[in-house]
Amino acid sequence: MLLAAGALLAGCGAPATSAHGRTTSGVPTTGSDRGSTATGTSGPLRLPRVTAWHPNRGDVDPLVKLVAVRDVEQRGNTARAALQVVDAQYGGLLTDAASVLVVCERWTRRPDGSVRSGGSTFDVRVGRVGRRWQVTAIHPSHPGPAAVRVSPTAHDVLGSSRITLPPASIADVRSGRVHDSVLSAMLLLSRSYRLGVSVVRSGHPRYVFGTDRLSDHPQGRAFDTWQIDGRLVVDPGTPRGLVAGYMAAAAAAGSYNVGGPYLLGSAPQFFSDATHHDHVHAGFAS
Repeated sequence: MLLAAGALLAGCGAPATSAHGRTTSGVPTTGSDRGSTATGTSGPLRLPRVTAWHPNRGDVDPLVKLVAVRDVEQRGNTARAALQVVDAQYGGLLTDAASVLVVCERWTRRPDGSVRSGGSTFDVRVGRVGRRWQVTAIHPSHPGPAAVRVSPTAHDVLGSSRITLPPASIADVRSGRVHDSVLSAMLLLSRSYRLGVSVVRSGHPRYVFGTDRLSDHPQGRAFDTWQIDGRLVVDPGTPRGLVAGYMAAAAAAGSYNVGGPYLLGSAPQFFSDATHHDHVHAGFAS
């Protein structure tokens, strides 16, 4: 069943800023552990101006993403709220069904005029009806509450200027439910690359799409990268060597299961399919 707008937006409470004070959409906010609230000295603050998301020319099936994203944008942008889609990547792509992970930031005006920043990642399920795609369900991310204390590795990831995390992923790391193997790999990769992470734990399908096999993501044992050194993985203009080098580096950093737009070696170490044409997946055994 398709969630009502109020239920869909209930997941938009994760903080929208990283520890280094930048948002992935470039809209400045202030940060705190549970999201940020700001007030104007001369009256209510304006909501940030947001822009409509558009697919890249390298997308395998851009219409699938557009159907999912436009639904989220329509529900999330209201008179009292502004929603910015940061990225849309496939969580699964089959002939007649798909999962699109819509990564968002959101700002909500409170009754006192202050603006609270937050965000969520939505697992939007899309099905083919005749020649058209339509949204069949929306599952918002649920990172869980922040841990009282996170590991030193998690603290370093949150404080890194070379790792950009969206709101749901920040909350994942703060929850203490992401394995240190994942976080250590991010830090190691960040020595050579600037990482734009799209999904860590929450917001990803529980099972590998179209199968009954548990995904590493909900178990806190994987992360996806949609940008490398500011270049989109999905963009055909991004040098193959940059993406392939990053995939090889992810394997060297301990990932047993690296997926992306290029097949670098044999399974299970490496794989490539239409779902991973727009991002690099790195999974870890523990």
